[in-house]
Amino acid sequence: MTERLYYTDPYRSHFTARVVETLSWEGHPAVILDRTAFYPTSGGQPADRGRLGKAAVLDVVEREADDRDKRAVVHVLSNPIASDQVVGEIAWQRRFDHMQQHTGQHILSAAFERILEATTVGFHLGESSSTIDVDVANLEMEHVLPVEALVNEVVWDDRALHVRFIDSEALEDLPITEPPPDVKGPLRIIEIPGPPGAAQADFDVNPCGGTHVARTGEIGMVKIVGVEHRGDKTRIEFLCGGRALRDYEAKRSVTDTLARMLTVGTWELDEAVERLQEENKQLRHGERQLRQRLLDIESEHLVGTATLRGPYRIVGAVWEGRSPDELRILARKLAEAPDVVALLFSVNERIHLCFARAETVDVDANQLLQQACRQLNGKGGGRPQVAQGSAPRANIEQVKRVLRSLEAALEREAP
Repeated sequence: MTERLYYTDPYRSHFTARVVETLSWEGHPAVILDRTAFYPTSGGQPADRGRLGKAAVLDVVEREADDRDKRAVVHVLSNPIASDQVVGEIAWQRRFDHMQQHTGQHILSAAFERILEATTVGFHLGESSSTIDVDVANLEMEHVLPVEALVNEVVWDDRALHVRFIDSEALEDLPITEPPPDVKGPLRIIEIPGPPGAAQADFDVNPCGGTHVARTGEIGMVKIVGVEHRGDKTRIEFLCGGRALRDYEAKRSVTDTLARMLTVGTWELDEAVERLQEENKQLRHGERQLRQRLLDIESEHLVGTATLRGPYRIVGAVWEGRSPDELRILARKLAEAPDVVALLFSVNERIHLCFARAETVDVDANQLLQQACRQLNGKGGGRPQVAQGSAPRANIEQVKRVLRSLEAALEREAP
């Protein structure tokens, strides 16, 4: 069994150890040491990174095949180690970040229990943010803000954490808020005291094998940044310490940039955005009205230049880049004129077609569309009055030939 130095000294970043076993782990060289300061992936906390001699430590895991209470710690390496004696170095910034996040999680879970009677049923320490799942559904941000306030009170009190090992039988005498792990032998207990003079001596007491800061003040602050409803649970996303500071810096940079762009103070951004939204709403309304008017004018022009084919006035047109919505609007407007058959195409990433005919015309727009789709390998459908479809992109001259063939067919079939 590997001696785990991080249990008693999580601040230890260098150590020496003896290699007791070499092995291969998922295609990589790996070693087991007689002692290690590297924390393996466990309990929602990711593994440490660093170096053993000249080899980079790619991952650290517990060997599940061992007895639960005697699992070896496997160090997965970038290259083999030749020596039996090694010097280990922990990637300290990553380790301290994990210490801040994990200790913050303990305080956060205890605060949820106290204020909302919400028990933590899941914890994940991610690379950019961390989450806990609590057994209360549909919590919103306004519900969790008092929890956040209490957490930061504990942080700023700079309370000293106590770490001790007890026999499993002694758990019955402790006010733990999480079920104890199913292990034999001594259990590692993390205690966060209450404020001086408080009726309840401890703020939180829980068995945990993770790495933690020595005092709550080292966390700096805890910020809840999101809530997500997950059935009968709520997922809480949070940031601690350096992560919270970097998040603030990033958001401050965004607000400063927006304030400069809008020539307002950061405290006026919400009002400036509301003004922009209202202006944009009015501009969109005006643009829609102008677009409708232009389409009215265009449809009148197209009717005036329609080709007479037997008893029909045919408006056939092929455009590049015209939207399907405009085709549809134009086709319907054209069909309001007597004796008109509209055959409209637009070549974009795909070919769009929209056909329509006046109520007084005995022509089936859907049948015409099917003829065009067969020639263009497209598909679509509709009613005798109006139909629309699309086809793979083709040369615009090919589309024009399809249009001419439809016009000729209409002339031949005219009564």
